Amino acid sequence: MHAPPSGLLYAIYYTALAVLAIPVNLTAIVILSRGKCGLSKCITRYLLSMAVTDLLVIITAVLLNRVPAIFFPGSFLSITPVCSLSITIIYAARDCSVWLTVSFTFDRFVAICCNKLKTKYCTERTAGVVIGTICILGCLVNIPWYFLHEPINIIDNIPWYCKLKKLRYTSPMWACFQWIDRMLTPCLPFFLVLLFNVLTVRHILAASRARKRLRAQSNGEKQNDPEMESRKKSIVLLFAISCSFILLWLTYVIFFFYDRITANDSIKAFNDPVFILLESANMLQLLSCCTNTFIYAVTQRKFREQLKMLLLSPLTLMRKLVTR
Repeated sequence: MHAPPSGLLYAIYYTALAVLAIPVNLTAIVILSRGKCGLSKCITRYLLSMAVTDLLVIITAVLLNRVPAIFFPGSFLSITPVCSLSITIIYAARDCSVWLTVSFTFDRFVAICCNKLKTKYCTERTAGVVIGTICILGCLVNIPWYFLHEPINIIDNIPWYCKLKKLRYTSPMWACFQWIDRMLTPCLPFFLVLLFNVLTVRHILAASRARKRLRAQSNGEKQNDPEMESRKKSIVLLFAISCSFILLWLTYVIFFFYDRITANDSIKAFNDPVFILLESANMLQLLSCCTNTFIYAVTQRKFREQLKMLLLSPLTLMRKLVTR
């Protein structure tokens, strides 16, 4: 997110991503805010906040960063202070999006595995407090990014573009900050999402076996268990979002460890393998900001119904006007 990308592939990808992701997330926000998807208010708050932060990531990272760098190089958005501020906002929005995914995963873990804690934690109010706390902390912890960049060129005393200062490799303080930043996003979220999913799956399998034994003893034969079937369907959404997050952020994690081990700061061209790995990591993690809506559509029947109604609403309105 530092040097301006170039090349036909990047131009097509980021343009398509902006054109697709912005209306997709706006659609998810509209549908979820209506509260007619058959989801609890607690879940709806988490999903709605995730859609909002994903939209902010796309607007700041793609629409105001990547696309101008490709099609409008040298615009005021490329001036170093503006660029540094843009990058800081991008990281803040990204961290909020990632940790909201973690908080949603934890909420579903509590709801499924912790019956005593469920009634107190899995509430609309708690969700609001968690979301607000994550957003505030996400903004505060990323302020140092503004001071970690320097201009690539200085033309007529005006600094242009952004690159990370070399002190990130020489200053223990900045090196520590970067390690903490990457540990917090996305390494620790990786571990937590995997942990909560493993514990949830183990609990579901154990509960399923226990209920099958009880039903077999009471009925003497195997029968369908509506409660377990309903529970299994409800966690499809959780696992789909978690798996999407892990797969699309994996390259980013790999690049970070490669970058820290090699301390390579000598990217010379856009066809440099290091630059390709970096851009691939950025492309995939930005793609993760528009996948959740498709996951909702695939896994949630009522979401599909609301989406269909939203898409057909202009035709319905026109038909009513013509009838009148």
